[in-house]
Amino acid sequence: MSDRITIIGAGAWGSALASLTQVNGCEPTIWSRSSDLTLAETVRDRVAIISAVSMSGVRAVIERLQNEIEPHQIIVTATKGLDAQTNRTPAKLWQTAFPNNPIVVLSGPNLSLEIQQGLPAATVVASHHPDASNKIQEIFSSPKFRVYTNDDPIGVEIAGTVKNVIAIAAGTCDGLKLGNNAKSALLTRGLAEIIRIGQYWGGKTETFYGLSGLGDLLTTCNSSLSRNYQVGYGLAQGRTLAEVLENLAGTAEGINTTKVLIQIANQHQIYMPIAVLVDRLLQGQITAPEAIIALMSRDRKSEY
Repeated sequence: MSDRITIIGAGAWGSALASLTQVNGCEPTIWSRSSDLTLAETVRDRVAIISAVSMSGVRAVIERLQNEIEPHQIIVTATKGLDAQTNRTPAKLWQTAFPNNPIVVLSGPNLSLEIQQGLPAATVVASHHPDASNKIQEIFSSPKFRVYTNDDPIGVEIAGTVKNVIAIAAGTCDGLKLGNNAKSALLTRGLAEIIRIGQYWGGKTETFYGLSGLGDLLTTCNSSLSRNYQVGYGLAQGRTLAEVLENLAGTAEGINTTKVLIQIANQHQIYMPIAVLVDRLLQGQITAPEAIIALMSRDRKSEY
């Protein structure tokens, strides 16, 4: 009998995830707010429940599922972001609401459009419950989608979340036509910031050099398919954030992530100069050229 799963979120990402599970004969049901069935009906008797909604919708979905999920069901979060009210990651929100369920984080260099086109890709599924991560690995693995397991869900989640902030900076860099030298320096120092904040949260250093860290960073910062990259590129053209968002298809999670990230970094004195300048750029406090000057004019220091 094939595995029956529910995917919450009918956007490009949710649809891509659904197509991946069908390769192995799974029966995915996609739920959105326009679905005929209620969310409670959709998750009943499912092996796994996969959340592919934007960060702003996570808490609302969790609230609707209270008392509807059985302890044996696997909850997979495929959302990248930070909750503005609690500063928590999606997995932390799910685990708090459903402490008896295995939570799995799915994250990696996975551009939805490329997956829908059938192009090869790889991802990471991370959990403190090996049986759960192995099951999700089985559900998603195929000749065109390689899935690795990992026991560091917070590291995987933070890497995928913070790279969206760096992607805004990368889009700005390309929009200003600053060249490959500058881009390489930006990504390398951006990775250092991801590791710094990730270690504060308890993530393992090696996770940030893996697929969900460096791999996802390289993809998101080098592709015009990335919405966060598009935001930075648009700002570099002199457009306002409102003008950029007006023509953006979908949510650029890096915008709201930056706000929360800066609050946490300031509160705990975590040095994140790129994220700080991205925040000022998004708020309209500086222009893209001014942000580059500020980044290059910082005090001289050792690399490590």
